[in-house]
Order: sequence, then structure tokens, then C-alpha cells
Amino acid sequence: MKIILKQDVENLGRAGDVKVVRRGYARNYLLPRNMAELATPGALKAWQNSAERRAKRVAAENAALQEVAKRIAETSLAFARKVSEDGTMYGSVAKSDIVKKFAEKNIEVTKDNVRLPATIKAIGNYEVEIVLKQDIKATVKIAVSALSQAA
Repeated sequence: MKIILKQDVENLGRAGDVKVVRRGYARNYLLPRNMAELATPGALKAWQNSAERRAKRVAAENAALQEVAKRIAETSLAFARKVSEDGTMYGSVAKSDIVKKFAEKNIEVTKDNVRLPATIKAIGNYEVEIVLKQDIKATVKIAVSALSQAA
């Protein structure tokens, strides 16, 4: 099935690309989520006519995302977690924790943007990649420390 991507789709293509995908993928995933439309002759002509406006909008969006990426790269996050006597950390630092910390700093990031292979379950310093768009990425430094327990 031939489709036109309305937005960037990871591992498939960028907005405006004409792709051939399996019917089920298009019908059950791309089309219901408004990520693509059928590549009819009329739709192809409309996409070509609006290419200039779309390019300006994408350039403005990319500039804004570059600014956010710059702010993310300049940011470091600190987490404190309880630790047992033998040094084992109770709980972990997950994507949702990272998103909440960014929200406290007025930086809008979603869980899908955070590239954390597994939750952080040990004390230490980490670098986590934040992917805002396919080619706009930033790395944030995360420090996980032991929570001081007052007796």
C-alpha cells in the first residue's frame, strides 16, 4: 500500500516521504494515528503544492527543538534514593522520574524522548540520551546519590 507520511515515523521515514508499506501496518497503525495518508494522485499533488509552507514550518520547529536540546545539554539532574546498609538501592530512577525533573525545570520532554535502556538501579553518574526528533538529540547528565537518613 502506497502512503504519504504526515510526520516523522521512526524506522520508516520523514514527513512527506512516499513509502510502500504493508496494508495492515498502514490500516491498523499509521492511518488511525493520522501519521500518514493514502498516496492518491490528488494527495500527492496537494503535498507537492504545500511543500514550501511545510519546509518553513519544519525549519521553525527544528530551530525551537535545537534550543530545547541546548537547554537539555546544559542541564544536569540529581536524584536521591534510599540505600540499604550493604549499598543496595531501594527503588530506581525511571523515565517518568526524568520527565518529572525536566518538568520542574520547565523543559518539556516525554517518556518516548528518553532513551533509557533500563531503569537506573545503582548509585552513580549516568549520561542519558534525549531524542527530540530523528536528528535532534541531547545528552543529560544524571547523578544518583544515597539519601541521607536522619535518625
